[in-house]
Amino acid sequence: MVRRTLSLPDSVERLLHERAREGESFSAAAVRLILAGAKAEGGKKPPRYIASGKGPVDLGRMAERYLRAPTTAR
Repeated sequence: MVRRTLSLPDSVERLLHERAREGESFSAAAVRLILAGAKAEGGKKPPRYIASGKGPVDLGRMAERYLRAPTTAR
């Protein structure tokens, strides 16, 4: 587990204490609430390389053939 030091404003620390479940540590409450907030923001974004270029539609299946073929300069 990675340890990080976070500087929280007093208002955020109070909110975290208020939202912590009974018996839940401060760190566990922070992790749970950060994950819930991240999920509410829309979850994971697709990688930037998804659909970011031009090429044959079968490039994934035929990449080796295309890479072996001679290229022409334009």
